[in-house]
Amino acid sequence: MVAIGSKALSLEEVYRVLLGGEELTLEAAALQQVEASFVFLEKFSAKKLIYGINTGFGPMAQYRISDEDTFQLQYNLIRSHSSGMGKCMSPLHTKALMIARLSSFMQAHSGIHPEVVHLLKDLINKNVYPCVFEHGGVGASGDLVQLAHLALVLIGEGEVWYEDKFQPTAEVFARLNLKPIGIHVREGLAIINGTSAMTGIGLVNLIEAKKLLGWSVTLSAMINEIVEAFDDHLSAELNAVKKHEGQQQIAAKMREILKGSKMVRHRPDHLYKELEEEIFKDKVQEYYSLRCVPQILGPVYDTLAQAEKLVVQELNSVSDNPVVDHHLENVFHGGNFHGDYVSLEMDKIKIAITKLSMLAERQLNYLMNEKLNHKFPPFMNLGKLGFNFGMQGVQFTATSTVAENQTLSFPMYVHSIPNNNDNQDIVSMGCNAAVMTSKVIDNTFQVLAIQVMTMLQAVDYLQCQDRLAGFSHKVYEEVRAIFPKFIEDSPRYKDLQKIKEYLLKNVPVQC
Repeated sequence: MVAIGSKALSLEEVYRVLLGGEELTLEAAALQQVEASFVFLEKFSAKKLIYGINTGFGPMAQYRISDEDTFQLQYNLIRSHSSGMGKCMSPLHTKALMIARLSSFMQAHSGIHPEVVHLLKDLINKNVYPCVFEHGGVGASGDLVQLAHLALVLIGEGEVWYEDKFQPTAEVFARLNLKPIGIHVREGLAIINGTSAMTGIGLVNLIEAKKLLGWSVTLSAMINEIVEAFDDHLSAELNAVKKHEGQQQIAAKMREILKGSKMVRHRPDHLYKELEEEIFKDKVQEYYSLRCVPQILGPVYDTLAQAEKLVVQELNSVSDNPVVDHHLENVFHGGNFHGDYVSLEMDKIKIAITKLSMLAERQLNYLMNEKLNHKFPPFMNLGKLGFNFGMQGVQFTATSTVAENQTLSFPMYVHSIPNNNDNQDIVSMGCNAAVMTSKVIDNTFQVLAIQVMTMLQAVDYLQCQDRLAGFSHKVYEEVRAIFPKFIEDSPRYKDLQKIKEYLLKNVPVQC
């Protein structure tokens, strides 16, 4: 089990809960602090004016709320802000959102009743996922609309995804013997104020982006292998003089992948000797999409490392307002719900992964275009030229998908629109950034599936299986088990989906 409490959660622990089937447990000492925070706030707020407890919200904070209306105020907030649209977030994204919200509450600075964290933990462990819509939050005051839909389920209303279908929350709670939370002090505001939707999606984006980088490194090594490129552009010596960790890591991983290959060539064996030709048949240097992989994927590596650091920090932060400090016996008003840290990192990931998809598309084009590679038939057509089409059709899909990525990569971080009667006069759009990044990542898995399909056809055209590095041969065998070599034309969309699912489930190298 993964414990939430005094120790910071890591991305690896989140992965184990999201995709590894592990359950969450709440540390007893941290639970005591959650209760102490609640008890303090309940007493502290009795005779004081505190935002969101006995005041209205946002630009209506100047209106005092009577004692008899304070509980209903929290219900009104939850119900009125349950106003999202678009698609419901995927169960994976919603589960990550719930983990992020639970982590924030377990810091014991929110003043919520302990029943909130217990119910959240139970929903996560029982795979009950609130219907949380993608569209709504602007990322200041946090993900208000998305988290309102979470709060709606916590009070026993709305709908949940359970056992592969949407069902009324009340019915599922009754079957599972789950009790909705009550309102005690500020549970409504505490739940909906925060960055947990963008953070949750951001955590999933990081996990999947790192898979993409691993696959891009692998496929980039394999294309260098099958075209019999020279190996010095991957050498430790060349890359060591460029002082970027990412570049050096990518080059090292490509060298590791290519160990034992009988296809990559050592330049001194071919060109560092007396030559008589005036025009060389060999390319002296490869095209940039083959030769500059460490310089292209190195920045992606460094970007993901920085993003992981900051998004995991957000996961382990308190992101609602006001912040309750029962140790200092005070309540602090501010803006910890503002999502700029996550928003900017999502935009950076989005741009980096779009560049990764562009690299894949250029490598794919190199394999398709016989005028560039001078090695393969047009469109990797293993049939009769002019009669069969090979990979011609799927290349269109790769090109159009990369073009969509390029358009989606306009940053949300600089796209603030003032709203809430100008109370929220500058916002982060963090959840939008995270959702769009998720789309770019999914698109890129599609592009890499097409690249894999093409590269396997290239291996079969060359009949070079026994000359591949052991790592490359393993990838070849595993994918060929679900996608056999083809010559005759037939629909490829189901094959592409199988390969995409394989890429999602397997991580060739850790990046």
